[in-house]
Amino acid sequence: MRVAPDMASFSMQAVRFDHYGDAGVLKVVEVPRPVAAPGRVVVNMVGAAINPGEAAIREGLLHDRFPATFPSGEGSDLAGVVAELGDGVDGVAVGDQVIGWSDERSTHAEAVSLPADQVVPKPSGVPWEAAASLYVAGTTAWTTVESVGLKPGEVVAVSGAAGGVGSIAIQLSRNLGTTVLSIAGSGNSDWLESMGTRPVVYGEGLADRVRAAAPEGIDAFIDCFGGGYVDLAIDELGVTPSRVETIIDWEAGTRRGAHVDGMSTVDDVGSVISQLASLIERKELEVPVAATFPLRDVRQAYELLEQRHTRGKIVLLARSEV
Repeated sequence: MRVAPDMASFSMQAVRFDHYGDAGVLKVVEVPRPVAAPGRVVVNMVGAAINPGEAAIREGLLHDRFPATFPSGEGSDLAGVVAELGDGVDGVAVGDQVIGWSDERSTHAEAVSLPADQVVPKPSGVPWEAAASLYVAGTTAWTTVESVGLKPGEVVAVSGAAGGVGSIAIQLSRNLGTTVLSIAGSGNSDWLESMGTRPVVYGEGLADRVRAAAPEGIDAFIDCFGGGYVDLAIDELGVTPSRVETIIDWEAGTRRGAHVDGMSTVDDVGSVISQLASLIERKELEVPVAATFPLRDVRQAYELLEQRHTRGKIVLLARSEV
């Protein structure tokens, strides 16, 4: 076992909840610090994004699909510094700055144990907050763009275009040479236009505004918000169901024959995250960060997220940038 010289504490702060409920059930408690088992690494967390799916799990809305075991941790995204290596780990060194991901609901903590193949190098030109947001939102956005089969010159509409997934999906679509119609509130129009897309304000009469923004027609639709967009895409905009993707409205997507897979279809997560990080470093992708909160303020972070009106990501910070 190889350990960072400054790793002296045997306990740490981590987010836990003991039963389903709103953000008020979240608490930050003292727990034993993880150690690196064979084949695993321990990463000192610098930043970890929060995601709507985590809120849905905590509320019990996804109990049949993703049940919680109490007391439960939470968190999937991670960016930080490797502090400890388990036996048999090669290719990673103590002190490396990495982007990681976990399917163990564990990253909202000061330190996280991960399989060694679930970290990739963080390029120096990628901000910590952006790096901490690339697993759930980044890989989901990547998959949505792939699933609708975009080609240069086509037109794609994206709902929830200023949110965590949508704000990345519109840029990946733009980079493919498509015309992107970004559906969001009017307060985001200037930013969406600066991203090289055509903003369309949601609300009554949306289908007419979408058609007016792209008289040539809509080839594909990516729904990052839910609430009827799948039906609107197919029934009012004439998009073929096989070219509609929803990351949230599984019922409508399944009923209409649209794509509902999201990030679950990513075969090589590390490769996708590395490619996204490279795009950020080359200034070809921006991950907007709506707010950051210290780990102790996790409740406030989720309360803001659940308003569903933030631009981009909300990130928890466990320690100062290094």
